[in-house]
Amino acid sequence: MNELSRQSIVWEPDADIIAQSNLTAFMAEHNIPDYETLMQRAEEDLEWWWGIIADRIEFMKPYEKILDTSRGVEFPDWFVGGTTNIVENSLDRHRDTDIWTSPAILGESEAGETRIWTYEKLSAEVSRLAAGLKSLGVKPGEVVAIYMPNVNEAVAGFLAITKIGAVAMPLFSGFGVDAIVARLKASGAVAVLTVDGTTRRGQTAPMKQFVDAAVLQAPDIRHIICLMNEGLQVTMGEKDVDWAGLCKDKPDNMPNLELPAEAPALLVFTSGTSGLPKGTVHTHGGFAAKLSLDLGLMMDMKPSDRIIWFSDMGWLVGPILAFGATLIGASFVLADGAPDYPNSTRMWSLVEKHRATFLGVAPTLIRGFMHGAGLGDNDISSIRICVSTGEPWTPDAWWWTFKNALQSKGPIINYTGGTEIGGGILSGSVLRPMKCCAFSGPVPGMGADIVDMDGNPVGPNNVGELVLRKPSIGLSRSLWNDDERFLDSYWRDIPGCWRQGDLAIQDDEGFWFVLGRSDDTLKIAGKRTGPSEIEALLTETGKVLEAAAIGIPDEIKGESVACVVVLNKDVEPGAAIEKELSDAVIAGLGYPYRPKFILTVAALPKTRNMKVMRRLVRAVCLGKPLGDTSSLVNSEALESVSQAAVESGLLTKADADS
Repeated sequence: MNELSRQSIVWEPDADIIAQSNLTAFMAEHNIPDYETLMQRAEEDLEWWWGIIADRIEFMKPYEKILDTSRGVEFPDWFVGGTTNIVENSLDRHRDTDIWTSPAILGESEAGETRIWTYEKLSAEVSRLAAGLKSLGVKPGEVVAIYMPNVNEAVAGFLAITKIGAVAMPLFSGFGVDAIVARLKASGAVAVLTVDGTTRRGQTAPMKQFVDAAVLQAPDIRHIICLMNEGLQVTMGEKDVDWAGLCKDKPDNMPNLELPAEAPALLVFTSGTSGLPKGTVHTHGGFAAKLSLDLGLMMDMKPSDRIIWFSDMGWLVGPILAFGATLIGASFVLADGAPDYPNSTRMWSLVEKHRATFLGVAPTLIRGFMHGAGLGDNDISSIRICVSTGEPWTPDAWWWTFKNALQSKGPIINYTGGTEIGGGILSGSVLRPMKCCAFSGPVPGMGADIVDMDGNPVGPNNVGELVLRKPSIGLSRSLWNDDERFLDSYWRDIPGCWRQGDLAIQDDEGFWFVLGRSDDTLKIAGKRTGPSEIEALLTETGKVLEAAAIGIPDEIKGESVACVVVLNKDVEPGAAIEKELSDAVIAGLGYPYRPKFILTVAALPKTRNMKVMRRLVRAVCLGKPLGDTSSLVNSEALESVSQAAVESGLLTKADADS
């Protein structure tokens, strides 16, 4: 039995929290007597459940049928016959309400400058940019990339793109050229929104020059729209468009394009264990409905909330804020830069400054404060809820957050799912008790289960694969132009189930725990990255014959990159080549991916069909049991990895021999 599942209940909602919760009001509206009844009916009657969730969003034309599974559970059709636009839900629904003149974005520069945009101001900026994009010839269904830091205009970019029916594709602002090229080419993007540069830890960091270099290898790009953010000198070529000039004299009340509810709104790339990044597809109706469920009901987000959730606009949290916090009508702090710069407790200072009530964190972030400056002397008593996502908690980090950030009064809403899910599979709830590191249970209607590789439920206190047995309204609608890879990646490993790729366990009291990834995918500071992207950067140097990128435990980040390489014959091993290879990874993917170590070996362990067994590489490097080696064809490679680990000081000879 997993140690976490022996935890005791440490928090329960009081009468006031229950009475004031969004879920309580929702259940009263739909005559649902209690949460257990809601869960049971949501699992048994999908059309009823997703129908009442869909009632929470705005449609231009009502749908005729909420769900059609005639093409199979893998390819459901939602909102049959209905039309909408996600901007209708994130902005226009708030017209003629008090929300319209309240803050939407509280933009915070690294230097401490604040720009407040009300919903009315945000709508006007979105309209002008949307009209500008349309004037450039951007058409419905075409992809527009967003490669921007956390500035107000990035949010306007998401909304403007989708307002005209184009598809928004966020890119991590720390990506190097190679990662940008891969996504531009895979998506067929026709335009990029970017900035001249930004400030990171007091240093000016150019951004447009990375786009310029990437576009040389992405011929589909017709336009680069550049916001002058830092006043840097940039090259403006024939494809370049000045953001301010594009928006000048454009209307501030452009109507939203009416679209089929299942029209793509968002294309977010995530990486697997092999091949190119995978493009997950989220729709106008599906993403809006899922956000309304996850944020509005499971997380209890309210229009009165002020949210701080440090994340880059290129990961899923960025779109969650741009489309989800606005759908709720809340205010969110959009802080550029790091949570611990220019002072070591910046995040907590912003909580105090804006009287934030809703805090989003990753356990990685918390461990940084635990081992650093803590909370400082900031008054953070305004926080009522903390939401955590990105990776499994460690108990020490969880308890530190509960006792310090929440003063043992409010809940930590533990939340997991990811890019492919469009939100969460498992979640906490303000109506449910809480255990350390646990999830109260599945998000209603998801058909979540824990199974063996044959799809059989493993039962309480047994570790298994986290899966979905039913279609979800927020699930990726295939992969971008690749149905077969979608099926191979998620639906074909376990009969009749969506395989999430996480190991999980449920205890006797119904609490769920996620134990980590069940495949080779790396999670660096909570960001999922396929090893093939890192390995490609190493081999492209011309110095590496083969490479295995693995994730190893990191006290602060949760997981760090490590690389084991076979060098070309004419390359000398040593510190010089290790630095060159490390620099290549940083240049391609950004500094967070800097390898913790690089080992040179004679060979990598492989299967009979010549796949590199990264699992075994990782086990050897960490001195862990190897497990099943029946598919290994070159056992001598394990000795090579072990010897390199000992010579580097990573392992002792005794650890290696054991």
